[in-house]
Amino acid sequence: METDGLLTIGAFAARARLSAKALRLYDRMGLLPPAYVDEVNGYRYYRADQVERARLVALLRQLDMPLARIAEIVDVVELDGERAAERLAAYWAEAEERFASQRTLAAYLRGRLSGREPGMGGMDGTYGTFVVETVDTAPQVVLTQSRHTMVDELPAWIGASLGRLEEGAKACGGITGAPFVVYHSEVSMESDGPAESCVPVADLDAAKVWAAEQGPAWNTKVRVEPAGRLAYTRITKAQVAYPQIGAAFEAVERWIAERGLRITGPCREIYFTDWDTAGPEDPVCDVAFPVAS
Repeated sequence: METDGLLTIGAFAARARLSAKALRLYDRMGLLPPAYVDEVNGYRYYRADQVERARLVALLRQLDMPLARIAEIVDVVELDGERAAERLAAYWAEAEERFASQRTLAAYLRGRLSGREPGMGGMDGTYGTFVVETVDTAPQVVLTQSRHTMVDELPAWIGASLGRLEEGAKACGGITGAPFVVYHSEVSMESDGPAESCVPVADLDAAKVWAAEQGPAWNTKVRVEPAGRLAYTRITKAQVAYPQIGAAFEAVERWIAERGLRITGPCREIYFTDWDTAGPEDPVCDVAFPVAS
């Protein structure tokens, strides 16, 4: 193939404002293959009309977008610019949610590391960046499903299990309170719980019948959650993400210890609003521990 009219990798890199090293990487990823590679010496050559694609890749990289996500955009942009724009919007929405969740964790850790946690031990209930309060709870009948799960599988399992239980609640007199998830042991990248999804319902006898009909597949049970007191802090949808949520659990634990209270049961997340319609900064969840004097 003649190379007349083609640009060497150095000339193309200068026009695209990219390094030759980046161009070789994008070639390996299939993002920006050269128009021609000399079989004898391996030199790469590019067409001038590839500059626009190269600059788009470079701009997307400035958003810290992974190369695989960039490929999803540049592969469709010439055929469907609107679709490419939607993919960019979806990525940026995810990034903003991640930044929002990390912001609280960073603020909490700054205060902890500096020893200047605002409001620590204050009478107003603040601890670091979290406001901790207590609430008395009444006994409630709950449908439950339990599973050993690692943290990367947890969000999908919570959504699926609570969905099954909320559907089952229709046969049990309806839902009578906010659904919640109890952690009987740590759920992390190294520990698999178990976790227990819970939905409060009205009719104990009907709940026993429904649970028995489910069989062992979902490990469905019924129990009565006793009356008690919870120490809790309210967090946003962004703050629920792992590992940021760990700061909220730790803040409540330290608040409890500072006041000489006892933790009497496993920690939990109580979801009091619709997850799907909530924005990153909307309060969605209480991180709570059962306590006693």
